[in-house]
Amino acid sequence: MMSDCFEGAGIVFDLDGTLVDTAPDLVRALNEVVAADGLGNVALADVRAMVGRGARVLIERAYAAQNRKIDSASVDQRVADFIRVYRSGIADLSRPFEGSTAVLDFLKTRGARLSICTNKPSELADALIEALGLTHYFERIIGPGRTEAKKPDAAHFWSAVGDAGPNLALIGDSITDAACAKAAGIPCVILTHGYSEIPHLALGADAVLDDFRSLPETLEKLWQGR
Repeated sequence: MMSDCFEGAGIVFDLDGTLVDTAPDLVRALNEVVAADGLGNVALADVRAMVGRGARVLIERAYAAQNRKIDSASVDQRVADFIRVYRSGIADLSRPFEGSTAVLDFLKTRGARLSICTNKPSELADALIEALGLTHYFERIIGPGRTEAKKPDAAHFWSAVGDAGPNLALIGDSITDAACAKAAGIPCVILTHGYSEIPHLALGADAVLDDFRSLPETLEKLWQGR
């Protein structure tokens, strides 16, 4: 039987690739935008690992992969187009990962205080979470515009976690999350269903999970061991 370690605990989640599989909608928007220059569709599998790099990198790599040059001003315009197209259907294809909402329910009912710490623009994070009916789980949704420095800076984590604790953790899927947790001196759990160009086991996390439903037991063990 689990202890009361979740009461008041501050559990901070990354968004894209951790809680929600957003890659299908990001690729949808990417392909609509680059089609204006006659580029072919980019395959979903080709960009999953790059999602955490942001829209600009997605666009630049889409052009480079098809041997097309694009100047900086044109990239700026394509980024603006991408954000507009993406937001217009932000949850058309995006879904929470299997088991994630059940775990959020469990943690919330056990008294944990949940927040989002994402490098996705705050207004897009707000819109996505609302569209998926997840807003009620979180005390804070902290994107780059709502903190003094974004991940991997520890300030982003502390902005998200607020005054929760003493048990704390960052749940993510990438080197950005692992580095942020290390900078903050708190445990990091990485989900292997996420988006990472580096093998998940090489990120230096305290735990690496294949199944979201293993998270509560994993957190309890991590906190007991500290």
